[in-house]
Amino acid sequence: MSARPARFEGQVAMVTGAARGQGRSHAVRFAAEGADVILCDLPGTELPSVPYPMGTSDELAETARLVEATGRRAITCDVDVRETAQVDAAVAAGLDAFGRIDVLAANAGIGSISTIAEMSDDMWDTMIAINLSGVFRSLRAVVPHMVERGSGRIVATSSIVGRQGSPNIGHYVAAKWGVIGLVKSLALEVADRGITVNAVCPTSVDTAMIQNEAFYRIFLPGQDTFDMEDVKRAYTAQNPIPIPWVEPNDVSDAVLFLASDEAKYVTGEALPVALGWNARNAS
Repeated sequence: MSARPARFEGQVAMVTGAARGQGRSHAVRFAAEGADVILCDLPGTELPSVPYPMGTSDELAETARLVEATGRRAITCDVDVRETAQVDAAVAAGLDAFGRIDVLAANAGIGSISTIAEMSDDMWDTMIAINLSGVFRSLRAVVPHMVERGSGRIVATSSIVGRQGSPNIGHYVAAKWGVIGLVKSLALEVADRGITVNAVCPTSVDTAMIQNEAFYRIFLPGQDTFDMEDVKRAYTAQNPIPIPWVEPNDVSDAVLFLASDEAKYVTGEALPVALGWNARNAS
């Protein structure tokens, strides 16, 4: 049996939030299937409302090294998705380097925890600015180029809680619901321009966003120390498929599908990678 041809040979993918986690996984997978990659992140940023450290310059450089190890090219761009000029500059840098952008994986995002009644303005504003407005700015920046070329694939990262309520993360839920609405609206605007726009909706993914004590306390309230076996059991109890979380590569499977020609007639969709959480919802 012959090997499956590379789905992204000769293409260019732009990935935000690429320093580690899901973004790194998406970038390396695109490269492994033939794409050059524009890697965007903002290393070393301090966000007081976020209970884990942001990605580093070394981590972004490691993503570039992993991309180049596949034989493909990479450029890195320091990008704060809250800043229009920085997002636009990254798109311009990618076009200068590679001449085209075929795929955008709008993945940059954060997680933090608070009840709505106790949530500060800063926590709310930071969440919406990155997880929703940052996606908007990323989509807006690439669409004119894709329209001009008459083709493009956009995949934004939402969440399974972008389709339902969830306590203690209402700001995150609101942003991820917004991403789905944004994706569906843009999909309609560019459906006749050769561009598809979709979202992935993961459950908990094994990254720094969930692997920290602040998140463990949601699942194991009242504890000051955490045994990982207890953490895994607590996460597993939430999921119809009885494992604690998915891996970044599992989400990459869905992202690459939606960005490929296999999904050329799929647009305006929100695809769960959610261990069965989606089975609880009406749609």
